[in-house]
Amino acid sequence: MKFKGALFALALTFSLVMGGLFAGTPAQAASGGVLQCAPFARQVSGIQLFGRAANWWHDAAGKYLRGTLPQVGSVLSFAASRAMPAGHVAMVSKVVSDREVLLTHANWSYRGGIERDVRAVDVSAAGDWSSVKVWYGPIGNLGLRPNVANGFIYAAAAPAPALPVSGVQMASLR
Repeated sequence: MKFKGALFALALTFSLVMGGLFAGTPAQAASGGVLQCAPFARQVSGIQLFGRAANWWHDAAGKYLRGTLPQVGSVLSFAASRAMPAGHVAMVSKVVSDREVLLTHANWSYRGGIERDVRAVDVSAAGDWSSVKVWYGPIGNLGLRPNVANGFIYAAAAPAPALPVSGVQMASLR
């Protein structure tokens, strides 16, 4: 009897988590906490960074390529701010134009909720994705305030640093 109860609990947890992942409804993490953006972005992008979203940009240095051009599968890193003290990360699911993408992310419009293919627009003066407005479900439109963004973290690993050449004799042709 205990086995059936445990099996039922496992199946229920799985259906809640997977239902949230695929139906766009709020989901609870398997541990019972609210699904956060960083673990979700890691899962959907394959970028293996850990910790607070606000640290991803810095933590990606030397491990992943970073830049200001959106690419499918890259992660848009938002800086920490008064409104978003933990920062935010979201995966680019489609590039619509050089100033518009669709994002797939968690814990933005709804606590613990997952949103797929929601609109994000670069509103920076320089067109460098440093200021971004993102779809906000409760108002059914782009959010009212721009969010400071660091840029995109690409799934490709950064190249290994060059080895120093000290102690190597170079031959010269004369």
